[in-house]
Amino acid sequence: MPPRSPFERLGRLVDNFSPGFSAQVEELRRQMRAGLDQAGSGQADPQADPATDPATALAQLRNETIGDCRRCQLAPTRTQVVFGVGNPRAALVFVGEAPGADEDAQGIPFVGRAGQLLTKIIEAMGLRRDDIYIANIIKCRPPGNRNPQPDEIASCEPFLIAQLDIIRPKVICALGTFAAQTLLKTKEPISRLRGRWQAYQGIPLMPTYHPAYLLRNPNEKETVWKDVQLILTQLGLPVPPRAKTKKV
Repeated sequence: MPPRSPFERLGRLVDNFSPGFSAQVEELRRQMRAGLDQAGSGQADPQADPATDPATALAQLRNETIGDCRRCQLAPTRTQVVFGVGNPRAALVFVGEAPGADEDAQGIPFVGRAGQLLTKIIEAMGLRRDDIYIANIIKCRPPGNRNPQPDEIASCEPFLIAQLDIIRPKVICALGTFAAQTLLKTKEPISRLRGRWQAYQGIPLMPTYHPAYLLRNPNEKETVWKDVQLILTQLGLPVPPRAKTKKV
């Protein structure tokens, strides 16, 4: 029988990781269940089943489980946690690396220059940002936009696992090296991973270049568009005419 709620599904992930990581995920599941049981006692939307509604589950994950997170060394230098944004029932989830300065200021992922380019890519697909969901591997900005450290990824990854398990998209698009390598548990460079279907917990995953990389290497936009077409086909959506992407 398939799991009936995000929390049962999250519990089934536990055995796939090392004992220490499994304990983190199991504790996260316990906290989420406890929080939603409380929400279901009268504090939640009366029209939503708190055990199955993804919007309720995501809100509880953000507000109760993560809260004012102090689990790693990024907390003292960040402005705020950048959780995720978009449709809690999205068929497509984009996963990036980490918040930058603009994201740290606004609390929303992908709102800087790279985010504006991602928005153009989404619109070129015939979609809106409200149609999809966007998150990052880590939720806090590294100082100076440096690369995430392994311990920072390890502290934050259970939250991304929970987000994806709650949403259960039909397709994940991993943007850049850190997103692809973290989700796929590989050291392969993004140049080798992109353009080839992978799988994350049974969900088709397409790695492609990060929009920030495209800002530095605009000649690779055509490469990303090829990857995007594969995503649209996997979702059963029409591929818009290439003319629509001239601004990308």
